[in-house]
Amino acid sequence: MPEQATVSQKLLVATHNQGKVREYRALLADLPLEVTYLDAEGVVFEADETGHTFAENAIMKAQAYAAHTGLLTWADDSGLEVDALGGAPGVLSARYGAPAARSDGERYRLLLERLEETPEAERSARFRCVVAIAWPDGRVVTTDGACEGRIAFAPRGEHGFGYDPIFLVADCDYRQTMAELAPASKNQLSHRARAALAAREALAHHLAAQS
Repeated sequence: MPEQATVSQKLLVATHNQGKVREYRALLADLPLEVTYLDAEGVVFEADETGHTFAENAIMKAQAYAAHTGLLTWADDSGLEVDALGGAPGVLSARYGAPAARSDGERYRLLLERLEETPEAERSARFRCVVAIAWPDGRVVTTDGACEGRIAFAPRGEHGFGYDPIFLVADCDYRQTMAELAPASKNQLSHRARAALAAREALAHHLAAQS
């Protein structure tokens, strides 16, 4: 666990994704932090995401943005692993099918096309997430989380983002996609929530040491 360090109580979430910002603000609402994000801070610098694992990418982003802004920085890397596709799209989840697939809908429809002949029993998948929290001096801690499920045959639901409409959640006995869950339920079950809850403990410890 990092030792006490003098940092701003502002926490930079290293993303442009408004869906992630909303989720993290909800998850961190009970901590004395001002949660901000790249666009709000006017950050146009783009950190590299050239790692081969979610952890490598999360650490790269957190350390790069912490050094660039001087802010305590929270970064994650997450994605969908589909067993029938050999673990794809994996770390390429946000760029799956690029450049032709430019939106969330285009990406998950491409994935559904590639699974068109795959029977229900072989559509197992999981969301994975690694959170990295970096201090401006380069120190970093990581946490991880996973959510098991399977890929639906068609999108359902209006909540969430990314691949949520096609991911049937095992914890809900496969009756609901991630996009059909209310935000409060998703924030208990999702891979991001599980990684974030562990990361929140690290932040709470750090803030308590400062007080």
